[in-house]
Amino acid sequence: MPKVQLVELYARGLGVIEEAHIEFGPAFNVLTGETGAGKTLLLGALELCLGGEASASRYAVSPDTRAVALFAFDDGSEAHLAREASPAGRLRAILDGVPSSADLLRQTAGRVMVIHGQHDSLALKSRLEILRIIDTAGGIHTDELDQVRGEISGLLSEQLVLGGDASSREREYDYLTFQGQELNNAELSDPLELDLVLDELTRLSSLRDAQGELLAVIEELDGDSDEAVLALLAQAIARLPRGVGVDDLKDDLSGLLEGARADVHELHTRVQPDQYDAQTLATLEARATQLQQVARKYGGTLESALTQRDEILERLEVLTRAESRLASLDERLSELNLEHQRLATKVRLERELAARSLGARVQKQLPRVALPHATLRFIVEGADGSDVQILFTPNPGWPEGPLQSLASGGELSRVLLALSLETAHEGVAAVFDEVDAGVGGQVAQQIGECLREVGAHQQVIAVTHLASVAAKATHHYVIEKVVAGGATTTTVREVTGEDRVREIARMLAGDAMSEEAHALARRLLESAE
Repeated sequence: MPKVQLVELYARGLGVIEEAHIEFGPAFNVLTGETGAGKTLLLGALELCLGGEASASRYAVSPDTRAVALFAFDDGSEAHLAREASPAGRLRAILDGVPSSADLLRQTAGRVMVIHGQHDSLALKSRLEILRIIDTAGGIHTDELDQVRGEISGLLSEQLVLGGDASSREREYDYLTFQGQELNNAELSDPLELDLVLDELTRLSSLRDAQGELLAVIEELDGDSDEAVLALLAQAIARLPRGVGVDDLKDDLSGLLEGARADVHELHTRVQPDQYDAQTLATLEARATQLQQVARKYGGTLESALTQRDEILERLEVLTRAESRLASLDERLSELNLEHQRLATKVRLERELAARSLGARVQKQLPRVALPHATLRFIVEGADGSDVQILFTPNPGWPEGPLQSLASGGELSRVLLALSLETAHEGVAAVFDEVDAGVGGQVAQQIGECLREVGAHQQVIAVTHLASVAAKATHHYVIEKVVAGGATTTTVREVTGEDRVREIARMLAGDAMSEEAHALARRLLESAE
């Protein structure tokens, strides 16, 4: 048994597929049937199970849609990948019976199966997949390199927490020292201090304003101006005539005036601004301004400023203590960077060698898959050789370019087949969708032989319209379209013996099957044994 194989595929409510169930065998499995019978929909069901996009236009998804793929591993374990329509009509992902996600299905699919279709050969479009193919073909292991990279990453993270490189640490230390000094100078202690200062400022400002009003009244009563109230009274008393009876009144008025002046003077003395209070007011105003500036700069409140001050002090302490650890980190990173350079160079050279060898072997297989004039080579670049691509040209004299850009859908599938001939030991099942499109005759027989050869090492499932390819299969499944009661449905069955002879004959001659077609079908099947 291969390392992994698709054991069962179940599909329901997918286009013309009312319900279909296939039990696949190991080695080379082939799917045949008339155009429109539902082969594409069956592959669509499989792609959905592998995390494919649930496009209704592509897969004819319905509210009853359900697709399940069961994979078995050589260690006895299994993987169930499924998609089913929810009551709302959306497709849900299910992995091993547990609700999951399409992303997780795709991750699982990467270790169980690859689909090589005319329009979607991801195995040769993904740089990581090409790299995996090269590493597997060359027996290249990157454990040491990965371990060094992991250690470098961990040390860089620790270095970043401790302040980064020396220049970064120095800049951070200077900046935090400035901020810490600014906050220390503010002498913060109470997060409510600004509110208290502003309240006291309001009280003293109100008192100052009241004192100003009283002084203005005193000035009007006994100021330096001739218009002051007491001055006007003095002038009026002075104008009184002297004489019997008047002098006593004048003296009494003068006494009252002097008494009033004494009272006003006493009042003036009482309401004179206290120099200490004035200084206090100025001090409070300066303190309020300082606290407001600090609050604005460090989070909007004194509470946030106090929090940042504590954090800054802690960070400065960390930076101060970290110097010895950082020196050790810098030394270790220098050692690891040299080791990384050595290992990366070693891996790159191994990948270059493996790529040249694999490219040469695949090149020899291209004529077998109807690409006799094509050329192909693997390009390995980058410090560790991880920047890879496949360059391809279908005909002599044509410019060379990336495979995925220059190759047609059929060419891409056949390149995958040629590659599989050299890498068929890999532990995944492979699907080839119409890899024989556009070929026939002897070339088709060669492609059938290639698929059978790959199937000797890993499970292969192929969709074909060619009898010479189908005859090479180990297991043959026919997809048939049935029209009954005004409805069209699809059935799937494995054919053996005479049933298989008839299917091969149908593929050769169509509906007008003859004895000659049956005889040729038997010869094709016998030659494949």
